Amino acid sequence: MSTAPITRTRNFGFAIFNIIAGAIGWFASFELLTEYVKTLKNPDYVPNCAVSILVTCGPNMDSWQGSVLGFSNTIIGVAAFAAPIAVGVALLAGAKFASWFWWVYQGGLLLGFGFIFWLAYQSVFSLGTLCPWCMVVWSVMIPLFWVSGTRPHAVGDIPHSPGVQKFFAGLYSWSWVLILGCYLLIALVAQIQLDWLGEFRRM
Repeated sequence: MSTAPITRTRNFGFAIFNIIAGAIGWFASFELLTEYVKTLKNPDYVPNCAVSILVTCGPNMDSWQGSVLGFSNTIIGVAAFAAPIAVGVALLAGAKFASWFWWVYQGGLLLGFGFIFWLAYQSVFSLGTLCPWCMVVWSVMIPLFWVSGTRPHAVGDIPHSPGVQKFFAGLYSWSWVLILGCYLLIALVAQIQLDWLGEFRRM
């Protein structure tokens, strides 16, 4: 008897999650890219994310941190967020990936997770700004990492011993706590360093 319908049902929510998170991250990266191009064409252009002195993306785009590899980080985002969208669509179509694929996918997510935390640190401590579109990218990269980083281990897509799989199953079930913890950590550090709540009260 075929197990394809069962596999599709099991993967449906995970697939939709990857598509939605990837689409949001891609859109935010694309918006940043278009704003960056507009500022290159017209130095006097005011980006649509320039809400205030604190909440703005201009300093981020103009800094070296905004072009770590020699070109705008937004290009990395536009390219990278196509991956979770593709993974989600493939899962909806009934694809079953080999364990090596999940390792590669999780490796990419780990790099993205580390990169956004580094960018958040630079934004808060070096640039003293909160880029709205950047924060959207952070907001989707964090759950992408924790959910997609634990689920393949928890459901057996990456084979482990029963004990290890049980550990990841527990980690996966509590992934929402880890996600919330990351959000709170960034918000707390930004509040202590920049007083973003005070900025919003003045707006």
